[in-house]
Amino acid sequence: MGFNHGLSGLNAASKNLDVIGHNISNSNTTGFKSSRTEFNEMVASAMGSSSGSSGIGVSVATVSQQFSQGVISSSTNGLDMAINGDGFFVVQTGSGVAYTRNGAFQLNKSGELVTVNGDNVQGYAIDTETGLRTSVALTNLVFPTGSPIAAKATENVTATINLDARVDHTETPAPARSTYGTSLEVFDEQGMATPLTMYFEKTDANTWTMYDSLDATAEPIGQLTFDSTGKLVGVASYDGTATPPFTPTGGTTLSTTVTSTNPNTPNPGSVNVDIDLSGVTQLGSSFSVARLTQDGYASGELTAVNVGSDGTLMATYSNGVTRAEAQVALAKFTNTQGLVPDGNNNWVTSSDSGPAIYGTAGSGSFGAIQGSALEESNVDLTAQLVNMMTAQRAYQANAQTIKTQDQIFSTLVNLR
Repeated sequence: MGFNHGLSGLNAASKNLDVIGHNISNSNTTGFKSSRTEFNEMVASAMGSSSGSSGIGVSVATVSQQFSQGVISSSTNGLDMAINGDGFFVVQTGSGVAYTRNGAFQLNKSGELVTVNGDNVQGYAIDTETGLRTSVALTNLVFPTGSPIAAKATENVTATINLDARVDHTETPAPARSTYGTSLEVFDEQGMATPLTMYFEKTDANTWTMYDSLDATAEPIGQLTFDSTGKLVGVASYDGTATPPFTPTGGTTLSTTVTSTNPNTPNPGSVNVDIDLSGVTQLGSSFSVARLTQDGYASGELTAVNVGSDGTLMATYSNGVTRAEAQVALAKFTNTQGLVPDGNNNWVTSSDSGPAIYGTAGSGSFGAIQGSALEESNVDLTAQLVNMMTAQRAYQANAQTIKTQDQIFSTLVNLR
């Protein structure tokens, strides 16, 4: 028995205790992944000899990381995110790109989405009008916190209305124009709200004329025609200089101009609006307005940000607008075990891990993102405490072999 056996065992047990202690100390670290010490037997043998080999102790082969899923717990921060499945968040640190499972994010004073360490979270820019990605290149995710978003002039209005089929246009007197009317606010380029009014008069069988004023001399906007089932089959625009004055539009949309009430000089002028009437019906029930929507808005301040399961960040503003601002990117690797810990709960790539493969949550084999939630450490504290006792016993046993060897040598030295 040599001292080397016990010494190598002490070193290995000490390293094992270091790893276990590191796991235990990070049992409450969000997104932390535990590690495990792997051992190798050490053998001495003469070249070309298959017999007489002697074990000379133990060595630490590697400290392997355990990337099992941690428990996902809810939080009250709408910017917190947890990945359920494969993938890592991508962050830009001061020294380059890194990867993390810690989704405890926040907005800094510049409106950038960052980690608790100040690293910039990476993702994809989104066109706020279409909701589509503008590029596949990763970028810092930034929200307008320093100033309000600009106002947007109304361009489109959608109406879902039922016109009462029981109205008899031949009655005397005919129902007043104001009987079947509604309105909503539209916005000019400065975000000034102006009412758009719509009034309907039944002027023939299955035919209604649409106005934007109660003035008896006002010209109509257009005309709506329905079939025997109450379905809209024709929309015509009005042109008082043409013969006939109503010209089919070939669709279900009428265009009108709303004069802005903006008092500024110069002001944005009139608001040109297309009204989609495809949702208008003529049925035998009372006049009713089911839905009126328009796509303009006043300026607004950011009030909240929430994340979807695909990583889309939906921003809510004080003007009532909710729109997609960006999409969080995820990364995965051919060999996740090859990632190298970089501190601050980050990993970086190595030749063993292979390059990062980027994508979005829920696509391919990428996991889903859960908002207002965090992934807890995957450390099993009970198992780690048991492992610690086992490592302690191993340390004590190896120390005992050294003590025994010392006693044997002392006996030999004391021989007379």
